[in-house]
Amino acid sequence: MGHSWSATYFNEKFAREGIEADYVLYPIEHVMLQPQLDGYSVTIPYKEQIIPLLHALDPVAREIGAVNVVKTYPQPTGYNTDWIGFVASIRPLLQPSDRQALILGTGGAAKAVRYGLHTLGIQSQFVSRTSRPGCITYDDIDNEVMSSHTIIVNATPVGMFPHVNQCPDIPYELLSNQHVLFDCIYNPLQTLFLTRGAEHHCRTMNGLKMLHIQAETAWEIWTMHDAECKMQNEKCRMKNDLI
Repeated sequence: MGHSWSATYFNEKFAREGIEADYVLYPIEHVMLQPQLDGYSVTIPYKEQIIPLLHALDPVAREIGAVNVVKTYPQPTGYNTDWIGFVASIRPLLQPSDRQALILGTGGAAKAVRYGLHTLGIQSQFVSRTSRPGCITYDDIDNEVMSSHTIIVNATPVGMFPHVNQCPDIPYELLSNQHVLFDCIYNPLQTLFLTRGAEHHCRTMNGLKMLHIQAETAWEIWTMHDAECKMQNEKCRMKNDLI
């Protein structure tokens, strides 16, 4: 929880717009005991675990299988805005030749990334530390895999503050200027994963823009009526279907 910059982002937003509200960081076990909350965000590693505690799920969040935003009124309902922030962030980096992606990780953030890539018409492959159905392992990433998957997204906490000297275990020597490295981490802004990508002239981006866009979308959900929330989600899907 301490890695999150959301409290700073929203409290500065409230101050700018003259909104009498506070954005407070709560341990997950305390959130359900706060009936006065209008809504809340969910960070790693709880984006999947929160689902059984909710009364309802937005259809997109259900399809993704992860929730990062909850609107409490009229009943606790889960949404996912991570995919919206991810798509808006990575789209300017992409070239027509970028058709396949490796997603490092299999948690809630990784599932949102997969959904976002799907809306862009990009095939994706999960990478896990252990062998499991639907995944390859880091040991499986060879020259053929690296050359065919030009997009690599780190959707794990590896490299997040304070463990800034760590990075996902991929064969960085096989990177080239044809690759895109996107790190969902935004603290630090320049992870070792991105630094090693830049050394091989890759296109790189951290997760700060993703954070800001998903946060603004979360704000819209918290302040909109239910019917408007559904319309907003459908508009986002339609917009990406047209890309």
